Amino acid sequence: MQRMKRWLLLLLCAAGPALAQPTGILLVAKPGLADPNFRESVVLVTRTESATLGVVLNRPTTMRLANLAPRWPGAERYQEPLYAGGPVMQQVVVALFVAEVPPSAPAFHVLPRVYLSMHPDNIEPLLERPGSAVRLFAGFSGWAPRQLEAEIQAGGWYVLRANEELLFRRDSAGLWTELVQKAQGARALGDFATRVATR
Repeated sequence: MQRMKRWLLLLLCAAGPALAQPTGILLVAKPGLADPNFRESVVLVTRTESATLGVVLNRPTTMRLANLAPRWPGAERYQEPLYAGGPVMQQVVVALFVAEVPPSAPAFHVLPRVYLSMHPDNIEPLLERPGSAVRLFAGFSGWAPRQLEAEIQAGGWYVLRANEELLFRRDSAGLWTELVQKAQGARALGDFATRVATR
């Protein structure tokens, strides 16, 4: 429990007040990636100077918010499935959402209108806005300093630009195959991957 609280405190502090420039990219697992946590996955990743984390976009579960956070206001009414965000702190709810103005509680700025947050003050109001662009995850993915850079340089991931439409696509079943084909058929993105890996 104490370790979990330290993780949360670190990530909430790293997220800050969501005023920074967007930092979202997509990692697409290359065919043959052995890690079962990320095999055939598409991961939205964001980073600050002190944290690199993300959520897996293409692993919906049968779990509902009421199972994970039964005391949250509106949890029973939220009937969309939770997605498996990654292997880290799977008992924590993480929200990916669209907001026209930066949220007041800590959040990671992913795209111009898109934020990622695990702060209840950001998530609970989303449950009262039916039809809004929001996706909830159980847990998240995290990397130690320089770990993600090493994985990219070792050839484990394709690196693509994220876009809002793709992040909230309802049918994610064919997302990995589609993006692998896009990455393999597009012009080499080596310069972009190199910039990401060496920032």
